[in-house]
This record gives sequence, C-alpha cells and structure tokens, in this order.
Amino acid sequence: MLTHNELLRQEWTRFRRPGRLIALVTAALMVLALGLLYAFGNHASCAATCPAEPTGPDGSAVSDQFAFMYRDMGREGSITVRMTSMTGTVTYPPPHHDQIVPGLVPWAKAGIIIKDGVRQGSSYAALMVTGEHGVRMQYDYGHDIAGSSANGAAVSARSPRWLRLARAGDTITGYESSDGERWVMVAAVKVLGLPETAQVGLFATSPGDLTLRPVGLGGATEEVRFTQAAGSFDHVGLEGAAAGGSWRGGLVGEMNATDWEKHHQPSGAVEKDGTITVTGTGDIAPVAASGGRPVEGMLTGLSLALLIVLVVAVRFAGGGSGRRRPGDGAPLTRAVFGARAVVVGAVTFVTGLLAVGIVVPVGAAVLESNGVPVVGLSALTGARVVIGVAAALALTAVLALALGAVFRRRLIAGVLAVSAVVVPYAVATVPLFSDGIAQWLLRVTPAAGFAVQQTLVEYHQVTAHYAPSAGYFPLPWWAGAAVLCAYTAAAVALALRRLPRSGERAEARAADPVGEPA
Repeated sequence: MLTHNELLRQEWTRFRRPGRLIALVTAALMVLALGLLYAFGNHASCAATCPAEPTGPDGSAVSDQFAFMYRDMGREGSITVRMTSMTGTVTYPPPHHDQIVPGLVPWAKAGIIIKDGVRQGSSYAALMVTGEHGVRMQYDYGHDIAGSSANGAAVSARSPRWLRLARAGDTITGYESSDGERWVMVAAVKVLGLPETAQVGLFATSPGDLTLRPVGLGGATEEVRFTQAAGSFDHVGLEGAAAGGSWRGGLVGEMNATDWEKHHQPSGAVEKDGTITVTGTGDIAPVAASGGRPVEGMLTGLSLALLIVLVVAVRFAGGGSGRRRPGDGAPLTRAVFGARAVVVGAVTFVTGLLAVGIVVPVGAAVLESNGVPVVGLSALTGARVVIGVAAALALTAVLALALGAVFRRRLIAGVLAVSAVVVPYAVATVPLFSDGIAQWLLRVTPAAGFAVQQTLVEYHQVTAHYAPSAGYFPLPWWAGAAVLCAYTAAAVALALRRLPRSGERAEARAADPVGEPA
C-alpha cells in the first residue's frame, strides 16, 4: 500500500499533464487580461486627475457637503434651537420624470452641529431631524444613533422640535424636546478630534434621490437626481460662544452650481423676522460606492477562470465509480481521492493567489495613473481579498472533484458544478434578474463564497443600491465562505461514502460495464 506522501507524488505527477497545466495558466491569464483591460479602459472624466473624496478622521472616504450658519465656541457650551419646519425639493422623480416636486428624501437632514471648522472630513457631532428616519444624532460620519420617531414631515409651527447640543471638552451630548421644557437625552458621545475652539451652528443637507431603472429580466440600474432640503429655526440660544463673535454663513463643499440653485433656490442661510432658514444639498455620511472604483472591479475574468477550474477538476476526478480509462492512474479509492483533492486544491489556490495577487495591485495602480480614484483598502482587507478569492477557487475545485467522483459521467458532474457555482455568480453580479433573486442565488449556492472579494461597506444611514450587481453580496464574507465550505464538505463526504476503501473493490467497480464508455 502506498504511503500518503507517495500517493501525493503520484497524483501530482498525474495532474501535471500539459493539457491541465495549460488550462490553469489560461484561467490565470483570463483573470489578468480582463482585469487589466478593465483598468486600462477606465479614464478620468475630469480634465486632469479627479479630485479625491474627502476623508474622515479614520481615513475612510466620506461625503461632507452642507449649508452652515455658525459661530465659534470653546470647550464648554451649548446651542439650543426650535425647529419649526423642514421642506425640500426633489427634481424629476419617477414615474414620469417630467416635473420638480416638493418633498424630502428619507435621509434629508436639518439641525444643529458642532464641527472642527468648515474643512471637509473634519470631526463633528450633529443632532438633526431627517426626512423619514426621525431625530438622529450622528458623529464622525460612521456613527448614527436614533432619537424619537418624529420626522421632517411632522415638524411645523404647531408641532415644533427642540434640539440641543452641549459640549463638555470632548463629550458632546444631544437632547430633544417637543416643548422646550421636558428634555430627553438622545446620546452622549466622544468626539476626540475637536479643537479648543470649534464651530457650532445650524445646517441643512439632502442626498440625491435614488431611483432604479428596470433592465434585463427584472434587474435595475441606478439613477440619482438632485434634491434640496431647508430647515427653519427660531429661539436660537447659544452658551459658551467666543466673545465678540458673530454669525457667519457658509457652505461646506461645492454648491450653487445647478440650474435649480442658480435660478430658483440657492443653498445657504437666510435670516428674516427672527427665523433662520438654512437650505442645502449633499450629505454628511460615509460614502457607499462613490468613493472610487473598488478593487474587485479588476476581477471581471473570474467567471471564465471558474469555468476552466471546474472542468479541470471534474476531469481530474477520473471516471468516478465507472470504468477507468488508460492513464487514469490508481483505482479511485478514498485515499486516492484525498490525495487528488489536496493536489487540485493546492494547485488551484496557488494559481488564484498569483493571478489575483498580481491583477489587484497592478490594476489599482493603472486606474490611479489614469486619474480614476480607487477605494482605499487596509492591508488586512487587501490580504483578505487576494487570499480569500484564491481559497474560494480552491474550494470550488475540490467541490467539482467530489462531484466528479460521485457521478459516473463527467458531463453530468461538470454541468452540475457549473450550474451550482459559475451560473449563479455570473448572473447575480450583472443587472439581469431582480435584486431579490440575485441575493438569494448568492445566499444559497456555493457562489456565496465569493463574497470574500467585496470591499464596499453597506451603511444603513446611506441610501444606495445595495445589490449584487452594484458590488454588494447579501452575506458578509465569512458567512459566504462558510456556505461554500459547507457545500464542499458535503460533496466530499458523499464522495468518500461512495468510494471504496481498498484498491481491490475499486478494480471490481472499474470492471462494471455500466460505467463510462472508454
């Protein structure tokens, strides 16, 4: 009986036929060629390099654009306001896209804010009324805390909303009230980036209106339209303001460039009869997909590489439990299958590691040289993408090998493997089927394992098209990997159960005339 090392050497010798090696090299070249074609084919639409998105205190890309009326305040102080209305404008919404209508998008915001100056991306804490999500306290872009359920449409002179922010050093505490007498604390947060003198005041902003245009067999692509929000405030009280200071109006980020703002309602702050109205557009939040091109965009050749890997793995399994062909090597026993699984998994992993490890950094460098921003990654996330995709390829190869060992006919095993992995992955990552179908395909099939490539982050406080066709897998990377591992383990267990332990029994099965034709 051969030892484990001898079996591995034997199966590696059998695997390294020119045809199989050429096929894996072709798979790697598919990833490299299509990934670099994607990178070289994308150029900045700006005259020069497009301006980079502002970055928040943690270095991640953020959106920071709003109208601001403010004063200076020291380390101790507070601002209290009564908000009497919140209105907005949405340009050309569906179904007919033929008129401008009044209204607020769900995450339109107006309220009070304490911020480290007017520089985009600086630290802040804000208490606000939103279009449909009630009162919220948000700080440093990624943090969102719910207050009451009162929303922008409910705010009026008869039903106002009182807001208060109090600063004590690095601690900012938010309060809300319906009458200015009975106050409820929303949250107390630490904002470590605030300087000795910060800027405090009133703000308004409104992100774009996201609608989906139907394509394919139920898929959708995104369309974003300009919106604007305005908040009206009175009874403005300020404690701890710098002596001799005065209110200043300003815009954080670029505004007043659209025809609507130029000819109808400019963004900014206006005071009339004791009421201050602040009108703005934009958002104060982390970015979803607008911070640049994600690195997984360089993996457009992954579907073709998957197809090649699965075919190679199924054929490497031999004739399953059917008749052996010349050159199939040792009879397919459990020990032989285990050695083949190690070989095909290891070779596929190395192939994927080299292909993805080259195309991701090189493609990102090409995009940046073309003036196209790329979503920034930590070293840990980058390693997870490269190693994770290589591991997912290796697991799918072992899955296909197991299917090839279970079924007597390679054609059946190959069709099943491709249908379970390649087809769901390919159709879910393009806007062909509805988002619901695409998400279920990437939850319940082995293709879920390729969630390891996702670098985009979903934020509940940011309106975006969180669908596979836009780069968002329905499961976190570790859960998707667990689904793929479960399928692979089940297929391997079934193969081991069907395969004989000894070579004699395998020889007997190989003589079975029901097997594949030679």
